[in-house]
Amino acid sequence: MSGANGERRPAGELEAGVLAALWAADGPLTPGQVQEALPSPLARTTVTTILSRLHEKGSVSRARSGRGYAYTPAQDAHGLTARRMHAELAKDDDRSAVLARFVSQLDGEDEQLLRSLLDGSTE
Repeated sequence: MSGANGERRPAGELEAGVLAALWAADGPLTPGQVQEALPSPLARTTVTTILSRLHEKGSVSRARSGRGYAYTPAQDAHGLTARRMHAELAKDDDRSAVLARFVSQLDGEDEQLLRSLLDGSTE
């Protein structure tokens, strides 16, 4: 996708920017308001496309606002990351192997945090 100045940026980067603008807002935003809140310029049509894709993925919710929609994030950043982790896990038939590989690649601090969470004794 291109920015207003014709620069090509990865879709994931654009989605992250739009989500960041929504998380920083005090309430729902229209595509035009999202466009104004972004640090780098994007065409309104690009913002609308990104919001539509995020809605299809369940990352944002929307409600009618005039002739269009106003958008809000479906989850905070941590919830979205957790949802993405679940989606990746669901793509593999051997969940045990995926989880074992994931845990084996944790550093010591993250491993201890995971153990604490599983034991129900988070600090």
